[in-house]
Amino acid sequence: MNDYWRRNLRYVWALLTIWAVVSYGAGILFADALDAVRIPGTGFPLGFWFAQQGSIYVFVVLIFVYVFLMNRLDREFDVDERDEEVVT
Repeated sequence: MNDYWRRNLRYVWALLTIWAVVSYGAGILFADALDAVRIPGTGFPLGFWFAQQGSIYVFVVLIFVYVFLMNRLDREFDVDERDEEVVT
């Protein structure tokens, strides 16, 4: 079970790092460079979009990625909850 939690923590840290880079990096640090690019059809600068909405979208996508990774990890370590019968 130790390998299970080690991989789980590795997934969490990797996904949190991606989110931090996108939200802090793209929304704040690289906003000026990204503002040179305009979103087609809207005219909004890309840096503004990442600061206001992009990091939220990335966070939601990362939630789905985490669910996918954890379901695969659960099946690999035979702790998948779908196969269990519910006793009432």
